[in-house]
Amino acid sequence: MQHTYQYEWIIPFIPLSIPILIGVGLLLFPTATKNLRRMWSFHSVLLLSIVMLFSINLSIQQINSNSIYQYIWSWIIINDFSLEFGYLIDPLTSIMSILITTVGIMVLIYSDNYMAHDQGYLRFFAYMSFFSTSMLGLVTSSNLIQIYIFWELVGVCSYLLIGFWFTRPLAANACQKAFVTNRIGDFGLLLGILGFFWITGSFEFRDLFEIVNNLILNNEVNCLFVTLCAVLLFAGAIAKSAQFPLHVWLPDAMEGPTPISALIHAATMVAAGIFLVARLLPLFIVIPYIMNCISLVGIITVLLGATLALAQKDIKRGLAYSTMSQLGYMMLALGMGSYRSALFHLITHAYSKALLFLGSGSIIHSMETVVGYSPHKSQNMALMGGLTKHVPITKITFLVGTLSICGIPPLACFWSKDEILTDSWLYSTIFAIIAWFTAGLTAFYMFRIYLLTFEGHLGVQFQNYIGKQKIPFYSLSPWGKGVSKRINKNVNLLTMNNKERSSFLKKKIYPIDDSARNVKQHFITIVHFQFENEKLYSYPYESDNTMLFPLLVLGLFTLFVGSIGIPITLSKEGVDLDILSKWLTPSINLLTQKLNNSMDWYEFFKDSVFSVSIASLGIFIAAFLYKSSYSSLLNFDLINSVLKIKRGPKRILWDKIINAIYNWSYNRAYIDSLYTMSLTRGIRKSAEFIHFFDRRVIDGITNGFGVITFFVGEAIKYLGGGRISSYLFFYLSYVSIFLIFLLFKF
Repeated sequence: MQHTYQYEWIIPFIPLSIPILIGVGLLLFPTATKNLRRMWSFHSVLLLSIVMLFSINLSIQQINSNSIYQYIWSWIIINDFSLEFGYLIDPLTSIMSILITTVGIMVLIYSDNYMAHDQGYLRFFAYMSFFSTSMLGLVTSSNLIQIYIFWELVGVCSYLLIGFWFTRPLAANACQKAFVTNRIGDFGLLLGILGFFWITGSFEFRDLFEIVNNLILNNEVNCLFVTLCAVLLFAGAIAKSAQFPLHVWLPDAMEGPTPISALIHAATMVAAGIFLVARLLPLFIVIPYIMNCISLVGIITVLLGATLALAQKDIKRGLAYSTMSQLGYMMLALGMGSYRSALFHLITHAYSKALLFLGSGSIIHSMETVVGYSPHKSQNMALMGGLTKHVPITKITFLVGTLSICGIPPLACFWSKDEILTDSWLYSTIFAIIAWFTAGLTAFYMFRIYLLTFEGHLGVQFQNYIGKQKIPFYSLSPWGKGVSKRINKNVNLLTMNNKERSSFLKKKIYPIDDSARNVKQHFITIVHFQFENEKLYSYPYESDNTMLFPLLVLGLFTLFVGSIGIPITLSKEGVDLDILSKWLTPSINLLTQKLNNSMDWYEFFKDSVFSVSIASLGIFIAAFLYKSSYSSLLNFDLINSVLKIKRGPKRILWDKIINAIYNWSYNRAYIDSLYTMSLTRGIRKSAEFIHFFDRRVIDGITNGFGVITFFVGEAIKYLGGGRISSYLFFYLSYVSIFLIFLLFKF
């Protein structure tokens, strides 16, 4: 086994060959490389599959041996200072490696079809493979300085992938926003690393944990300074995992291709902050107040992410805020010291949210084939609905992921989230109430996304509160129940003039030819018409098999991956450790935590009844408000009728409250506006003032001395000119001045 561990250093560098080979091919054989571009997706999947097998082998060895292996070598040696690089193999490394590789393989298979018609196909797979290398290097790092190097590489990959469609202004702005926001956290991370190196003289994890623990126990270090350094380390995790207040970059990052959102913004990169806190948890536990800080940031993020997801219309932004909220649950668990629960939820959430993002990509991919739908409109849930019969496989897998995030048994996230909710009661009553309330909100907004996308009828008028006025909105769609009655099948576009044709196409209602419906698969319906030799589709259709296969595999993971954390009774003595606890035994021993072996099934089910009830209540409310009203957005008139709020002062006050809540959620709690006013504009005004001060004051003083010197020189040069008239003029001037001075003095 030790012989096997010695060659694990090669794991992060296996996917690195893809971007290198693509770059060399484009330089030496550009035409052949571009013509054979689909070949690179196969090689990317193959190499990442090899890494996955290595990772699974590591995990099996971890479960069997309960050991930690570390291999280091000196890179730089200067006097007494030695900078060492190496790799650390422990349960946390194994877990993250499996997540990165399994989700990465599914995303790469999915991307082969999703990005098939994109001009940046080769660039996409080069970026994705480089990201896999950076992330694998991060999770296998053996010290803080090595983590920081790969941490920055992950940030660079995120910048490149978010701005993949850099010709779109929104994508260009989003990648810049993500990069700048993460620079704040990364600067704090660097200061924290340097601070702990100044205290301990080492970057290695074990040395760091032991030295800081001894210094604090013996009261040989300033606790305030140690706490400050720990907070700076935590700042890096706040930015990378989109925790409050550095969460603003995550929803804008959805401007990148959907496979990127599934991989780096749901399962891997945003989990890097959770990984960092989990890796440094033995250090944080012994430092005063830092655990309280971690749990406080986590619970704020839990509630904020859930409330901001309530009114989002963009399907990917809604899932992004859901990711932010679930990452908050993980951070809360780490702050409470629930190491096992946090990592368990990291595993279950990664597969569930990757499934949801890929499902949303399948929907977007189908919507963009519909006439009149731009890429921006294809993500708007207000223009969806009634997709069940058109994309049934996507619908089923999306429903599985939705139920999992809601916490419905026996799906994956139920087992992990229930542990966090139960542990929250032992930590803080206030935190527990917020966490359980947010669990209900999670079920509500997740089923809202599902219902708006797949269920309901179209063409129904609904009311939407925007600002202070009630504005009517009509949902018009080229498909759905009742639309065919409004279509004139005898319309001939070829006989129309340009003005009539333009007016007709803007209505997004097109002639349907029933005989053109595809009978290749009974669940695929394609209705089209021919216009100027261009085929225009008026119905969405199911994605290809290469996109559906990852959805089905991730759906199976979502169904069964929760079983690794289920407590299993193996003997009369009580509950034996489950697979996950056996897996994490070395890390838990390092944290000096004791496993709870007294749990039985009766106690477990008793604790879970309340959480399932809250989730069911959230689902019921969402179904009642969004499906019963048959509207694409929330019908507030229905709420008023149920609550029996009649017109009058109470109705006006109630409407104002609802408007305020809706606007607060839809406008992202005005946090982006606050940052724009206080930071963006403030920094710009400060820069303009400094620029003015530099040009007018600093440069003015310098230039002023130059001008004065010039005029003084011009005046003095006449003193040595050799002309008697000049000498006589200055002589008479001096005598006149002297006489005037004497006259006024006496």
